[in-house]
Amino acid sequence: MSASPSAAAHAPLKPTGRPIRRVAILFAGGPAPAANAVISTCAASFVNHDVEVVGVMNGYSHLVEFAPDHPMQEGRDYVILDSKKLRRTRNTRGIMIGTARTNPGKDVSHPSHIADPKRTVHLRTVHEALKSLGVDALVSIGGDDTLKTANKFKLFQDALPAGEKRISVVHVPKTIDNDYRGIDFTFGYFTAVETLAEEIRNLLADAEATRGYFIAECMGRSAGWLAYGAAIASEASLVLSVEDMTGDLVAEETLTDPKTGVATTRKIMNVDKFVDSIVKLMLAREKVGKEHGVVVVAEGLAGFLPSSYLEGVKFDEHGHISLAATNLSQQIVKLVEKEYEKRTGKKRRMTPVQLGYESRCALPHAFDVMLGSQLGVGAYRALAEQQYDGVMISTTGQLSLTYVPFSDLIDPETLVTVVRFIDAGSDFLRLARLLEGSQNS
Repeated sequence: MSASPSAAAHAPLKPTGRPIRRVAILFAGGPAPAANAVISTCAASFVNHDVEVVGVMNGYSHLVEFAPDHPMQEGRDYVILDSKKLRRTRNTRGIMIGTARTNPGKDVSHPSHIADPKRTVHLRTVHEALKSLGVDALVSIGGDDTLKTANKFKLFQDALPAGEKRISVVHVPKTIDNDYRGIDFTFGYFTAVETLAEEIRNLLADAEATRGYFIAECMGRSAGWLAYGAAIASEASLVLSVEDMTGDLVAEETLTDPKTGVATTRKIMNVDKFVDSIVKLMLAREKVGKEHGVVVVAEGLAGFLPSSYLEGVKFDEHGHISLAATNLSQQIVKLVEKEYEKRTGKKRRMTPVQLGYESRCALPHAFDVMLGSQLGVGAYRALAEQQYDGVMISTTGQLSLTYVPFSDLIDPETLVTVVRFIDAGSDFLRLARLLEGSQNS
């Protein structure tokens, strides 16, 4: 399927016929600039049409704790988002209802698991908690893991006996990584790019003054949109991401599980070739009188490191490797320093830097506020006007709204979302390569 939602071919969406009298909004996963633009505009749209809005605090963390002897409590577990609370909040930093990474669908990884009450116990608890709040619909805002949860919550409800209350659910895509299938750009991406680009411009000035190099590790677990965007906007010397793991930059590694004896093969980084590409850049720049630079690497490259570099690394609740704990930039610096000295007999000052957290709650700029606001309105329109269930809110062209079914975005067997990478040979990727070769930075 094309990355553009307008190109998606899906069956006509059918309205549920369910009236919306009270709606819940929750935000899950990492923060992103313009989060409050989405929440505020979505809530205001409902409030302006006499629909009460419940802001669920801290993602799913309170919902999964619900029990008859531990009911949802206003002020602790949720807040009522009224006109007074929403006043002048669209342009603010942070997340007015908080966030968390609690994953109520973690035990469901195949459609057949929906029939297993043990695997769906947390989804049932979420359903009971939302029913206790008297809501008719849920607006889910978050990344690909949160989309997976929204889809599993819908599947759980689809399997309920006739007559059981069903809560319509729509999802607003959120990630500064911009790697979402079904939408061209996610809210907060451009603010994050500009924030990181400013940091890299500062590093470039420092590098030039001290005749050194920085290895700047940018957020971007699965794709290189953020690293590439920040590198282009900042005039970085080189950018490398998971999309570059092709050709002689990759190798294979076979590992055998000591418990089961089962051998698996995985694609890994050819570390020697990767280091060579950076050293070659440094030597090429020296030929034109430049003894400094900034190399931007996407954190997702850590997932391609050979197993010997990943010993002791932990995984989160969604099964993702703890990228920050791999110290990717630090490991690259040590390897590049050693290889550079081996080839030249000289030392070169190199410094590892991790970038990303400073961009997640930056003050959103105009485009992200406009995009976030439109997506928030889209959630209202999908539920109240179109009476849809199980769709992601998207935009195309001049922020025209479109609604993408969950089934178009998620693998039907694994229930995993499909990542949108930068296309090989795309004009966006070619732009970065062209600018790197211009030697202007």
